Order: sequence, then structure tokens, then C-alpha cells
Amino acid sequence: MSLLSQSVVLLAAAVIAVPLFKRFGLASVLGYLAAGVAIGPWGAKLIEAPEAILHVTEFGVVLLLFVIGLELQPARLWVLRRAVFGLGGAQVLLSAVPLALLAAWLGMSPLSAGVVGLVLALSSTAFVLQMLTEKNQMATRHGRDAFSVLLFQDLAVIPLLALLPVIAPDAGARSGPPWWVAATVVIGTVLAGHWLLRPALKRVAEAGSQEIFTMAALLVVTGMAWAMQAVGLSLSLGAFLAGVLLAESEYRHEIEASIEPFKGVLLGLFFVAVGMSANLGVLLERPLVVLGVAVGLMAIKAIALYVIGRSAGLDERSARRLAVFLAQGGEFAFVLFAVATDYRLIGPAHADLLTMAVTLSMALTPLLVLAHEKWLVPRLEAQAERAFDTIAESHPRVVVAGFGRFGQIVVRLLHAQGLGATVLDASPEQVDFVRRFGNKVYYGDASRLDLLRAAGTEHAEVFVLAIDHIETSLKTAELVRRHFPQVKVYARARNRFHYYRLIDLGVEVAERETFLASLDLAGHVLCGLGLDPQRAAAATAAFRRHDEALLTKQQAVFHDEVQLLQTTRDALQELEGLFESDRRDERRRENPPPQPETPGN
Repeated sequence: MSLLSQSVVLLAAAVIAVPLFKRFGLASVLGYLAAGVAIGPWGAKLIEAPEAILHVTEFGVVLLLFVIGLELQPARLWVLRRAVFGLGGAQVLLSAVPLALLAAWLGMSPLSAGVVGLVLALSSTAFVLQMLTEKNQMATRHGRDAFSVLLFQDLAVIPLLALLPVIAPDAGARSGPPWWVAATVVIGTVLAGHWLLRPALKRVAEAGSQEIFTMAALLVVTGMAWAMQAVGLSLSLGAFLAGVLLAESEYRHEIEASIEPFKGVLLGLFFVAVGMSANLGVLLERPLVVLGVAVGLMAIKAIALYVIGRSAGLDERSARRLAVFLAQGGEFAFVLFAVATDYRLIGPAHADLLTMAVTLSMALTPLLVLAHEKWLVPRLEAQAERAFDTIAESHPRVVVAGFGRFGQIVVRLLHAQGLGATVLDASPEQVDFVRRFGNKVYYGDASRLDLLRAAGTEHAEVFVLAIDHIETSLKTAELVRRHFPQVKVYARARNRFHYYRLIDLGVEVAERETFLASLDLAGHVLCGLGLDPQRAAAATAAFRRHDEALLTKQQAVFHDEVQLLQTTRDALQELEGLFESDRRDERRRENPPPQPETPGN
């Protein structure tokens, strides 16, 4: 089969499999692996030499490490240092030791067992981050800690790749430059890159050609990778160093945008090639052994992650989710096991078994997450549901429901003026998190009447409704207006329709959460474009008056879509006419008409 034919098969398999797996809520990496199995030697046998394709597509991993290096800005790494090196280091250590002992118990040499333990301790960065993003959990405590652990693991890949050739049984007999030559080349490359890369990229950028800039970015990656390979080190080490050198560059984002398409395509095809190269014969011949290794791997890592999470202050639910998401083996295991096999650190039979076990652990992870969220979480939380806090204040002047990014601003301003408030939030994670910074917040659901009474709402003057979820916000507003009509309600509205419904319920004041900030920024934009600050302020004030008048007008008709659209069109024409009239008045003031001459006496 020609190279073109193989490319068509590879791309077609990926394009068909990945959307299909995503449709069923499974990660795209799993789709790539399945596509590789389907077209490889254990499937339709459409590709003749999967190993050759695997070696070519490994460049996707090289580009991944380059992008990871680009993200390693020293300031950012310093901020995350405790989570990255504390949690990440503890996870690798606590996972690697029992996995290495298990490998030694199964008959491996101490050196081979140590390598296996370290490699299996790594989780899948691409896999986990994608799942957390799809489930909107990146901003949660377990999401942030998972990112920190994965970042440490990615950093750990670099010394592992550099270490394997050094500890190989016949490292001394291998031909190649001495270690001091390799060290000199690394140091020289880093220094040269530090002083030469920015000026060189500046000259390329001045050419004004996007395709030349993309070529230059690829040249940086491939050049550094080639330099490292020339002295017996790994391609990935060179790419990672190139990324680190450019992490503080003003061209970092442009380089990342240029590299991203190549990285995504090649990394996806790498996983397809892994699926093709997977020795399913091992699974068919020893299914219980492969399944046992995969389940044992996930169990050991999950226990280690849960213990680390609890020790780091995560609540039981967050620690459990951290363990479930990171329990699998990672994509770097495919690369590291191949390198370890080349250097005879592990045998081909063990490498096939472990690679298959890692693949199976990745395949099981989405199912494990699904089972955890749909089956285990409801049962555990039903058995041990956290009781709402007992509220000490019985006669507050202000009750605030919701202590997210909106409610916090309100409460801080009240406290600055010496005005206390009883604050409720329905998220135990959020309550525990903000309490660490000295905030006094009660865990409670403001959409429940008994909690509103316990908070002393009937004695309050003002109720601030800052709940993020629209339906919960409306339910709470309805309860307060019905049972505590004397309390004035000031509410946060997510959008115009949320605003309309809040006003329908009798809320005194509702503010759209992004409107004033957007208007303020628009005023700065006008000034940046050269408009006089007074004129910019007048324009934003006019727009605000007009939009608020439109809100009042549309409040009466927002249930009727036809009238709502018509009022919107009329308001737009009215606003354009208003600004056009202002522009005409401004031109008259700048260019007054000539005055007729007064006839002499």
C-alpha cells in the first residue's frame, strides 16, 4: 500500500471513530485507539507496517512536550509549586513504589521493576484534561489538583527519557559521545537558544509571512530535538527544552497557535498507531492476566491518590474524584516502554503485556468515571449527606444567597462599610474553600424555606440574591417574595431573560452580571481609539439609559416573541438615530456656520 493510501486509511479511521466515541460520551483518545485496532493487524489489516507509522507519529509526542515546555513560565510554576511538586511528587512516589514491588514479585529484576513502577505511575494528561473539561470540572478543587499532578508527571517524563539510556545494562558498551560531551551540548544549546532564539524569531516575524513563521517554529522544535538525538539523548528532551526557552517569549502564543494543528493531528495519529501496534494476542492468550494487571494498576494508583488528596485537605468527595480520574496509565507509557525495550531494560513480552494493560486502563477510565458519577456518588451522598450548618445570627440586616464571584464583591463592600451579612452557599466545596481565607459562610440551600427562616430572613432589611444557577435563583426569589414580602430583594441576573423573570417575581433591583463591566470596558475602548473621555462617558451613559429603557419596555412583552423582536428592531433604529443626532450636533459645534456681516453705519 502506498504512503498516500495509508494516509487516507489512517485519517478516515480517525474521522469515523472519534466522533462516534464522543457521541457515546467516551474520550477521543479511546476512539483513536479503537480506530487503530480496527485497521491494524488484529482488525481489517489495512496497514502493513504499523511500527513504521508509530515511529513517524511519535513526533506528535515530541510536539506535545514542546507545548508543555511553552506553558512552563517560571512565574506560573512558582505559584503552583506546592501543588505541583508536593502533590505530584507524592503521587509518583506512592504509586511507583508499590507498582515496582509488584513487578519485582512477578519476577522482574530490581532495575526493570523500578522502571516499570515509575512509568506506570504516570497518568494520561490528554485523557484526563479532556474529561475534566468536558465535565466542566477544571475549576473545581479536584480539577486544579489533578492539573498540578499531571504537570509534575509531564515534567518527570524528561528525566526519565534522559535516564533510561544511562541505566541500560550495556550503557558503557554502547557507541556514542561521552557523557561530558552530551552535557556540553545540552548546556551550549540552552545558552545559544536563550541568546539567539528571540532575535531570530523577531527577524522572521518582521517578514510578515505566517507560513514562514510556522516553518520557523517547526525548525526550532526539530532542530533542538535533532541536537539532543545527536548526542544520544531523546528527541522529546530537545523539544521540551525548546519550549522552556520560549516560555517567556513575546512570540509564545503565536508559536503555540502555529504548532497546535500539527501537534493535534500527529498526536491523534500516534494513538491510532498505538492501537495498530497493540499486541491483542496477549489479551486473547492471557485475558485474566492483562485484566488483572490493568485493575491492579488502577487500584494501586487510586488508593495512593485518595490518600494524598485527603492529606492535602480535599474533602472525601473531591479526593475520590481525583483518584477516579487519574487512576489509569498514560500515553507516555507507550513511548517509555518502547525506549526501555530498545535499551533492553525490559523484555518485549513484558512490554507487550504492560502496554496492553495501560491501553485497557485507559479504556476502563471513562466507564469508571461514569459508574462513579451515576451509581456510587448518589449512594454515598445519600448515606452520608452533609448536614446544613447551624446559623448563629438570628437578626441580620442583610442575607446573601450565593458566595461566588458575584456575591463575594457585594459582601466585601458591605464589610468595608462595617455592615455584616449572613451568607449562605449551597456548595460544600466552595464553603470549605472560602473558609480557608477567613470568610464566614454557612453551608445551606437558600432555595429551601426552612433554611431561609433559620438564616433570619424575616428580620432582614435586604436579601441579596447572587446564586449562579438560574432556576435555583428564581425559586429562591419566589420564596422570599411570597413568605417575606417586607424584605427588599436585590438580585444578580445572568442575562436579559433572567432579568425579566426576576422582575416579574417582584424583585426590586436586578443587575445583569456582565452589563456594567462591559459598558465600562467599551468606554475605555472609545478612549483608546482617540475619543475625548467626556464624549466617551457621554456615549456610554446614553447607551446605558437607552438599554435600561428598552429593558423596561420589553419587560411587558418578553412572553410574546413577535413583539419582543419588533421592540428590539425599533430600539436599534432609535439608538442609531440618537447617536447620529449627537454626531451632527458635534460637527456643528466644531464647524459653526459663518455669521452674516453686520452692515456698517
